[in-house]
Amino acid sequence: MTTFDLVIQNGTILTMDPENRVIENGALCVSGDTISQLGDQTPESHGALKTIDAKGGLILPGLINGHTHAAMSLFKGLADDLPLMEWLNHYIFPVEKNMDADFVHTGTLLACAEMILSGTTCFCDMYLFEDQVAQAAFQSGLRCLVGEVLYDFPSPNYGDLENGFTYTEWLIRKWKDNPLVSIAVEPHALFTCSPELLKRANEMALSHKRPLIIHFAETLAELEEVEKRYGKRPLEHLEALGIPGPHLIADHAVHLNPSEIDKMAEYGIKVIHNPESNMKLGSGIAPVPRMIDRGISVGIGTDGGASNNNLDLFTEMDMAAKLHKVQTMDPTVMDALTVLKMATIEGARALGLSHETGSLETGKKADIIVIDTRKPHLTPMYNPFSHLVYAARGQDVSHTVINGRLVMENRRLLTLDLKEVMARATEKATDVRKWVSNH
Repeated sequence: MTTFDLVIQNGTILTMDPENRVIENGALCVSGDTISQLGDQTPESHGALKTIDAKGGLILPGLINGHTHAAMSLFKGLADDLPLMEWLNHYIFPVEKNMDADFVHTGTLLACAEMILSGTTCFCDMYLFEDQVAQAAFQSGLRCLVGEVLYDFPSPNYGDLENGFTYTEWLIRKWKDNPLVSIAVEPHALFTCSPELLKRANEMALSHKRPLIIHFAETLAELEEVEKRYGKRPLEHLEALGIPGPHLIADHAVHLNPSEIDKMAEYGIKVIHNPESNMKLGSGIAPVPRMIDRGISVGIGTDGGASNNNLDLFTEMDMAAKLHKVQTMDPTVMDALTVLKMATIEGARALGLSHETGSLETGKKADIIVIDTRKPHLTPMYNPFSHLVYAARGQDVSHTVINGRLVMENRRLLTLDLKEVMARATEKATDVRKWVSNH
């Protein structure tokens, strides 16, 4: 008799595999950290150390948040309704100067709790004190790709830039071969990073075979600044430095013309779309349908808690689908399946993690969520993809499994003490209020 570590049964499995198979009344079996079997019924003559009854709900890959600043969950509502540059220069950067490692650890634990509770099983982070982000994610049981933000001015974490490169090298060594944590090289943006910084970061990423992640073409003000300094548009500037390639992940990518999109497709550049943040900061609408048409891997992200105010990828998917319909005045663009792919397998592909997560397939890591559909807003259900994008909410997730480990069961976090995390976050908010009043 075969004994599995975990069996999830009595639900509709949305595999998000290359054929987009949907398995009615399916069962999924996990051995260790890996999906070992899935099909339309529970295997005969099997045992399970743990069995989850999906109760007729949906079983799908965990969602992938392609761009976050997790610790900024402590800044929710701090500086709303402001342009990006004013928001950064007059609120975010000054407040961040006061942060320390414990602040970032606390903020990341808060973000991890929110993400697990709303069905996210993997996130990509760019921020400060990223070792603390990695530690908080690992403690929470979340899969992550993280990197220390690099920029020309001194950092509250590492001080001078030279130390930033040393810190990044240290992160790569420390977290090498960790089952959940991967490290990227992450210069902040073209307007905060010199050409020398960008070239060195790119060389580091290539030599260590790591992704290079950067905020890219996010606002018109950024385009104006880059053209003023270098006489080039953002992509032209990167080309002149020899940077574009399949290792590059461009966050936002809002202001692009058709020829730039074609070039990005040729280079194999990946993109993370952040619709709610782009809307809230008035940054613009990224040409995502055209990018997808050109074969660019586009994932979806929430951005940080200060420019979005939540980390719920279900609301992000809903917004992404509708935003592009109204912009193009075409209700057929960004259909539900396309958008769900952005939050699962395409998001994994964009982060370079599609070999292990993003779909439910034998041999892949067991990153799985279960949706409880026994609710008025999810009844009746004609099309599960439609429901997930247009009707479901983060609180509809009943179970979360990451790397074969059950981290949430029946809406109860198993890896974190939620009351303690929230109490610590409330204490840190007192510090934030002081920093803002002193600025």
